[in-house]
Amino acid sequence: MMTRKLIEQPTMSSTSKIISSLNSLSLGKMENIGAKLAEARKACLELDENELADRLREAHGALLRGDVRTYRKRVESVVSRLGHRR
Repeated sequence: MMTRKLIEQPTMSSTSKIISSLNSLSLGKMENIGAKLAEARKACLELDENELADRLREAHGALLRGDVRTYRKRVESVVSRLGHRR
């Protein structure tokens, strides 16, 4: 059902939602941040953006290791690439 909604919506709207979700990540419970990263990763896969989905997986791994610098770099690179996709 989720896939159907994404197909019906313009790609720009889906891309904007992913960007908004990633930009809203801040301090909080790691589980909540991880869940938002997983949701964004799934949305990227549904948009056939496999490379971006991989970067979000790397960001989550970096977060779990406590590597905040890599986490931020990966999330920022995904946001930037999605911004160019619009």
